[in-house]
Parts: sequence; C-alpha cells; structure tokens
Amino acid sequence: MAEAIKKVFSDKRDQDQAVLINFLTAGYPTKDATVPLMMALEAGGTDIIELGVPFSDPIADGPVIQKANTIAIENNVHYEDCLRYVREARAQGLKAPVVFMGYYNPLIAYGEEKAVRDCKEAGANGYIMVDLPPSEALKFRKICTSEGISYIPLIAPSTSIDRVKYLASIADSFIYVVSKMGVTGSNSGTAISTSLPELIARIRAFTPVPLAVGFGIDNRTHFDFVTSAGADGVVIGSKVVKVIQEGAAAGDAPAALEAFVRTVSLKDQPIRPLGREKKSHNADAAGHPSPPLPLPSDAKDVDPLDGVAKDDLNVTRAGKLPSKFGMFGGAYVPESLVDCLNELEDAYIAAKEDPAFWKEFEDQFAYMNRPSELYFAERLTEEMGGAKIWLKREDLNHTGSHKINNAMGQILLAKRLGKNRIIAETGAGQHGVATATVCAKFGMQCDIYMGAEDVRRQELNVFRIKMLGGNVIPVTSGTQTLKDAVNEAMRDWVTRLDSTHYLIGSAIGPHPFPTIVRDFQRVIGREIKSQMAEKAGKLPDAVVACVGGGSNAIGTFYDFIEDESVRLIGVEAGGHGINTEAHSATLSKGVPGVVHGAASYIIQSLDYNSVGPEHANLKYTGRAEYIVADDFECLKGFKMVTELEGIIPALESSHGLWGGMQLAKTMPKDKDIVICLSGSGAKDVAEVLLTLKSKDWAERLDWHVAA
Repeated sequence: MAEAIKKVFSDKRDQDQAVLINFLTAGYPTKDATVPLMMALEAGGTDIIELGVPFSDPIADGPVIQKANTIAIENNVHYEDCLRYVREARAQGLKAPVVFMGYYNPLIAYGEEKAVRDCKEAGANGYIMVDLPPSEALKFRKICTSEGISYIPLIAPSTSIDRVKYLASIADSFIYVVSKMGVTGSNSGTAISTSLPELIARIRAFTPVPLAVGFGIDNRTHFDFVTSAGADGVVIGSKVVKVIQEGAAAGDAPAALEAFVRTVSLKDQPIRPLGREKKSHNADAAGHPSPPLPLPSDAKDVDPLDGVAKDDLNVTRAGKLPSKFGMFGGAYVPESLVDCLNELEDAYIAAKEDPAFWKEFEDQFAYMNRPSELYFAERLTEEMGGAKIWLKREDLNHTGSHKINNAMGQILLAKRLGKNRIIAETGAGQHGVATATVCAKFGMQCDIYMGAEDVRRQELNVFRIKMLGGNVIPVTSGTQTLKDAVNEAMRDWVTRLDSTHYLIGSAIGPHPFPTIVRDFQRVIGREIKSQMAEKAGKLPDAVVACVGGGSNAIGTFYDFIEDESVRLIGVEAGGHGINTEAHSATLSKGVPGVVHGAASYIIQSLDYNSVGPEHANLKYTGRAEYIVADDFECLKGFKMVTELEGIIPALESSHGLWGGMQLAKTMPKDKDIVICLSGSGAKDVAEVLLTLKSKDWAERLDWHVAA
C-alpha cells in the first residue's frame, strides 16, 4: 500500500515531473458525492488523492475546509463512510493512491488498529494525521508499517532542526511540507512564500524521502513555483473544495472538478521537464532502491489512551513541565503551533521560577479584590441540617468571577513575551470581560472570539467587553458556540505569533495551557486552606466546585489533592438530563478522546465538548468525584442561595452550590464543606427572569417573582 505511493513519486521522478496531490472532504457537499469526485480527480490528472476524514474541530484548516467538515458531519459522514468511499472507488477502477488526511480523534473513536486494518482492506494507502505529536505517532506508525500502510508526517516553517530530523526519521513514502504559518486556504492573488526554497533545502539535508508542499496553493503558477523551489509534489486542497462547491451549485461538480484539475496537471498537454537528475528519492547513491527507514532507536511503544502513561512518556527533562496528567493532556496540535507552545512554556517556566513575577502578580491583588472572602453560610447550613457550608466568594472579585485570576496572570506573562495583542475565546462572556478588563488596564489590543449564538445570548457581556475597548468577533462556523470560538482563536494565533498571545480562558487546550491556567487559579485553593485554618482550625472535609472547562474547580482542588482526608467533588451541568442529548456532563458521560489539542473525556455533540485534562486524570484515578446537577436542580440551588443568603450566584456556580448542599445533608454537623461560588449572577438575571415567566417553571420551583 505504501509502495503504491512510493511508485507514484518514483515514476514521476523518472518522467522528470512533480506529483499532483489533491484534497477533498469526504461527504461534501452531499453524502453520495464523494466517489464521483474521486473519479473526477483521477480523470483530471491527480496522482494521489487526500481524502479528508470529517472532524468537528479542524484547527489547522481555514474557513473553506472548516465549512466542508461541518456540512459533512451534518451529512452524518464518519470514518467508516470514508472506508466505503475507497472501496466503491476501487470497484469502479480508481488506480490513484488514496491517503486519509485528518485528526486523531476519529481514529481513537474507531480504534487505531482496526482503523489501519480496515484502511488496508478498503484499498487506501496511508495517513496524514494533522495533530498527532511525533513522539506519540510512533505507535501509530508501527501499526501502519505492520500493515504496509504509509504514515506521512508534516513539517512547518517553524519546525526546529531537531524536530525536522525526528520527523524525517519516521517518514516513509513522503513528507508533507506546510508552506506557510497559519491555516489551509488558497488565494490566486497571493504569492507563495519566497522562503520556501530555503525550507525545502533545510529538510532535504536530513532525508532522501520526497517532499510534497501544501497550504495556500491555488493554480498552475503556484504549482510551478513550488516545484522550482525543489518540491517533489504539490498539494492543492481548499481550491478543490471551492471548485466542488461552485460546480455543485452549477449542477455538475465532477465535471467542474476534472476541468480544474486539468488546468494544473496539464494532462494530455506537453509539459516542460523539471531538469532534475533521474534518480529515485528512495534510492542510495548508486541508484539502488533503499529499504524503508527504520524506527528511531529510541522509539517507545506509546499509547496515550491505553492505561496511565509511564513517567518516561511525560516531558520531564530539565527545563520542561510535565505535559500530561496520567494519560491525559499533551499537545495534539498542527505542527505550525508547536513552536509557539514551546515559546510559551519556556516563558512560563522562567516566570514561575522568578519571585519577582509572583510579586508582580500579588501586587495586583488589591485591584482583583483578593483575597476573596470565605463566608459561613449560616442559614443555608441550617436549612440543610448537616455539615457547615462555607462559600468561597469568587463572585466578589473584580469583574464578578474567578476569571480575573487567570486573565491577570496571563497578561503579565504576555508582557514578558513582548506581545502587544491579546486574543481570547469566550462563551458566557465572563472570560471575555476579564480579558478586556486587563487589556484596558495594561493598554493592549484585545480581540475576543465569541460564537454568534453566544453573542446573541450574552448581549450584556458583549456590551461590557466593547465598553472596555475590546473587539468582539462573532464566529459563524460550526455550531456558532464556544468550541468554534476556540477553533478560531487558535487559527488567529498561529498566523500572528510575533505580536499575539492567546489568553485561553479555562484549564483546557494543549500543553502548557492547562498547567498555566491551573497555577493562576491555585490562589483559590491556597486561600481556602489558610482561611479554614484561621476560621475553623482545620482542613475542610470536602471542597466542591462546578465543572465546565474546569478552571475554577482545578484551582479549588489542586492544593488539596495530597490531603486525602479532603473530598474533591466537581458538579457538572446535567441540562435536561444525562440520558438526553441536552447536557454538559462530559466527565460523567464522555469517553477518552482528543479535541482542541488535549486528550481528555469528550462528547462530540456538546457546545463545549471537553473538560480540562487534569480533571480527566482526577476522575480516572478516583481522587475526585464528579456528579451532575440538572437544570431544575441548578435553578433550585440558585433560588435557595438567593433567598437564604441574599447572594445571587451565577447559574454555572449554582450547579456546584446544589451539589454541595446535597452533600451537606449527608454529613455530620461537625464537618465542613467549602463550595466555590465562582461567579456573580448579575449576567444571568435576565435569563432567569425569562425562565420564570414560564408558568411551568414558576410552579416547579414555587417561585412566582416574575408574575
């Protein structure tokens, strides 16, 4: 199977020509369109077909391929459909090698070994995994090699020399070279980077394996420039998807696609030779075929989701932070993001070890309103009739939530990095408000990505962000909610690394973000520990927090992880019930997977479909307990705290409040429970009013204040 790819490159080399590789998204624009389009590609002169496996969060791809993925998922197209397309195309006579291109999560869901076996059985030839880290690609590469399937690594302009050597060592048929920083996307009016010859020469110094260049290539002029720069193959993707879209609108996408491909391949036309020596790249100096490259001598059989990772799987060498929490976490990102994540990690390590940085952080506590009060909820305790209930009042922080802790820490880190522009994602808007606040204080440009649906729902917070000088960018791709805002922020970041810091809002995303966010939120748990010692002379018996992405909860839990007498309880949003599709109980109902750069528990259909990887590890090891509060229980908790304590909590926080109150009922009166009241309910009052105008809700809650 891999041999078929090698033969294409060898034959083209003998003809003194370059290989044309074209990409299309499986299942786009309709579920039944793919096989005719594959046949049209070959008829037009495509040498190798990249078949994109649909994924909900393709962070390396621009808007054209993102939209195609969204439509394919709406068409209910999955990996098994991709296998079927290849089988059907082979049955119709397709000869061109087919490479599956996509993201790691669909293969985890399908099962890696089964995926590769079925790939071979269907007649496909290889894989390009955009977000699979090379250190963890070794196991997958080994599976591929055992079945004769090619594993094709990617190298970006920012890839370090050591990493180039490593990636070259695990390549077999060819290497995919990313021509530019940023995401996929073509533009006929844009020239290809003039630094491409240098990039190709740099890679060529370490490997005889052919190099195929992609990203931003649109036409034959681009094709000729890329081959003149030394490439052995050229990849065109976004332009193909555009042609398919336009052809479908005109009524004949396959005909339009074949016609376009012919303008690039020049099939049946005279083609000027490249003028290169006729020697196979997979050959030694004498021209004899060389054997497949062996695995690196230090290769380890690594499976990030097969049991708890061994110590040697973590990044523990000097000057680095552990990149994983057990088997969760890591950095599953496009190659173009690796360099900026390394830069961020290096800067954070330097800051973390510098007492002056933490003094600068603590100097902002008066502005942030820290320490936040640990408040004994006397009436709530009396109502529950059990353990004493304490509320950690993060709602009293400046901007009304715990989000200011992380926003302040990260903007000080951005200053150290010399960045003058901050981007962030936000859902309910609290992180956006906190980010805009610190940007106003430090005079930095602030761009906040927010799903268009969330913009509509959170009008007040959008207005607050704008008043603070922030720019709200509505995201109209995908579900138009938080996960799509994360995607767009990551795409922005990779295109403007020199000036921009991505101030991620929760303990999510690729390493080192979960660690950085946790460390800035640790102030919550540290204060609880010292305040409980002062007020009660002991540790709490339990700490409770709501869990969405998980930053307030991990900040609350972290300093108690080693204190085994303290129960750690996270409360997820149960929505309409965990046996429905309308909930956010990722830890309770999710399965291991990879999304937005980290391995964790995920549910694909959710608004934000993952949770911080450290929480995933705490669940997996049993150190923390995760329970669920549904919408009714959330609103019941909201009502009780409002009426009994005169505190209007955020709806997110109300899940944790309900869970903590129910726990208190089961514990003796000499025990102490601390609940993190992570945010103020000021932003939610309008939503609660709208809910209580419903007679059904008013009667269920016995709360008729909206009448």
